[in-house]
Amino acid sequence: MQTADSDHGRLEERSLAMHRLIAEKLRSEPALLAKALDNLHRWRDSEGSPEPVLAEWERLLRGPVGQVIQFITERSERATRLRQSSPFAGFLTAAERKAIYESYSARTYHPGRQPDRG
Repeated sequence: MQTADSDHGRLEERSLAMHRLIAEKLRSEPALLAKALDNLHRWRDSEGSPEPVLAEWERLLRGPVGQVIQFITERSERATRLRQSSPFAGFLTAAERKAIYESYSARTYHPGRQPDRG
């Protein structure tokens, strides 16, 4: 039986895996940061958006792409917190997301093992 801590850790690891793949895409195409900023602006215009989080992301995204890549793949408390409201929606294909989700499903996830993304 999974504990709340192991489920939470598994979800954090899954989010980190997704952001590592996003980081690879940003390395190849730094202009993708504009898409993340567009997402932030769209969310800011919608009701109920957590404004302080969006402002924090915007400051980060306006910095050098190398800093953004480093930040979204780090294991700090701040990075973990901000990944929960990531502006990188739409960066991964359905197949990429599915592969990561399957790698981190409760029945296949083993801490310390890297996911198999096909």
